Amino acid sequence: MIIRVVLALALTTPPVMTPPDTGPSACPVAMPPGTTCGFLEVPERRDAPERKIKVGYAVHASTAKDRRPDPVVYMSGGPGSASMQLTGFLSQMFPDRDVVTIEQRGSKYSEPVLGCPETAEALLGQLRQPPADLGAAAVRCRQRLQEQGVDLRGYNTKEIAADVVALREKLGYDSWNLFGVSYSTRVMMDVAAADPKGVRSVVLDSYLPESVNWYDDADRNLADTAARLGMKDAFEAMTARLNATPARVTTTDPLLGKAFEARISGDDVATIMAEALHEADFAAVAPAMVGALAKGHDELLGAMADAVGQGLVSHEFGLYHAVQCQDEVPFNTYSPKSGLFTVNGDKAVCDAWQLPKSKPVNATTKAPVYVLGGQYDPTTPTRTTKPAAEALPDARFEEFPRVSHAVFLTSACSRRKIVEFLEDPKNDAASPCVDDDTGRPGDLHVTGAPYQVSKSPWLAAPFALFALVALIQLVAGALKGRALAAFGGLAGVAFAGLVGQSVYALVTRNETALAVGVPGTVVVYTWIAAASAALTAAALLRDRRWPQIAAAVVGAGFLVWWLAWFL
Repeated sequence: MIIRVVLALALTTPPVMTPPDTGPSACPVAMPPGTTCGFLEVPERRDAPERKIKVGYAVHASTAKDRRPDPVVYMSGGPGSASMQLTGFLSQMFPDRDVVTIEQRGSKYSEPVLGCPETAEALLGQLRQPPADLGAAAVRCRQRLQEQGVDLRGYNTKEIAADVVALREKLGYDSWNLFGVSYSTRVMMDVAAADPKGVRSVVLDSYLPESVNWYDDADRNLADTAARLGMKDAFEAMTARLNATPARVTTTDPLLGKAFEARISGDDVATIMAEALHEADFAAVAPAMVGALAKGHDELLGAMADAVGQGLVSHEFGLYHAVQCQDEVPFNTYSPKSGLFTVNGDKAVCDAWQLPKSKPVNATTKAPVYVLGGQYDPTTPTRTTKPAAEALPDARFEEFPRVSHAVFLTSACSRRKIVEFLEDPKNDAASPCVDDDTGRPGDLHVTGAPYQVSKSPWLAAPFALFALVALIQLVAGALKGRALAAFGGLAGVAFAGLVGQSVYALVTRNETALAVGVPGTVVVYTWIAAASAALTAAALLRDRRWPQIAAAVVGAGFLVWWLAWFL
């Protein structure tokens, strides 16, 4: 999967987890010891408080001797992303503070859950021919939610912010530190404005200020990111080529569990990339991928098509569109029309739902604010986040190189600086970051074979057979004094070991790189495999018994597979 949050790289030691509880305050995901979960009961609409809903939250109590009295309260972005699964991650980041993770109303761990498989399926259906009717799918979703008693007007940023304020009052904290990322930075700014006495400081990672019209900026933001990555010309060439002749790629619909043939244009690839570039790992390999696609390497599109379907299960789309249709879409002009199907799709859903337009809040705060931005972020670029931060009364801004969206998830330096900020929000002394090449894949040889092997491991059988035969040949040749056979086996074993080591090193740095290719050194190692096959053939001239014949056949067959398919 291309679109992923690589939490395995985020901390050197994973937090100890306990299984989810089964009691009254059951935690829906594994949590570190000392964590309790619960629901905050709130009105679905505070202007019509009769109907109640539940907002999920978790509290991890710090056991540090020097425990600070003011906790960190965190919410994920989206809209519609879950938060609780990061409780353990954050408890390690802030060991001397309580950590509170709060869900958005309508999200996965709240009640009701505003899932909308109808629109999720229709969004994936934009890759079908003819494209799915998003408007009709949205109508079906809204009708189903209305039958469940859901009033979509209650699911907006103002109400979500009021939930955060209500949770502080319920938990009894005098003040706490707000931590938002992406969409939830808007929520946290509203919280800071509505509850100034309860806010000690604010951390805004990938800040999405209310003044920014995200949909109108989406195409420009993507183009700017492509330019920052040094792939502007290749990106334009790739888009033009595939718009003229769309590729056809077989992928799987995760909602239906069925394979279908996707029709992928250049604009479709651009849309997928706008989401995939949220991840620093993908940003590091994007120039190689886009350059290859511009030259016609359509075999790379399989990974991208699969990423679309998998990405659609990461949000609750009923909540997502309820927020977007009230708080974002109405403030955009959509002129000129975007080429991104997500932008046009959101507008189609909102045109069908006809929800009321929210009133701008223009939230601000006098509390100290730390704003983080990623160099390659296509959604909340520093072009917009930096001026917004500078407009706040007491804020500092910092751009982090070679990272993208949700900086704290991939940058250890950013996590350290957030902790330093919370220790003394008034101290703006900047400690430097040590240059880190984590994620840089180095020279890549473009091939779609590794991704296909990751989906169907049996495709690597020729490699495994070659390595096994080489090992047997090495041992047998050495024991029986057959030098040519032994050296042939040694070369084969060395080749397999060097390839394995190179691929392992690449995956350790950047797992996403395997969706693009293999290290360039692997191509050079082909000469070692060729030498193994040549030595084995030479040994066959001296010893024509069946084991040597089998080894020669396997070596020759492997080279054909390696050169014709894998590379």
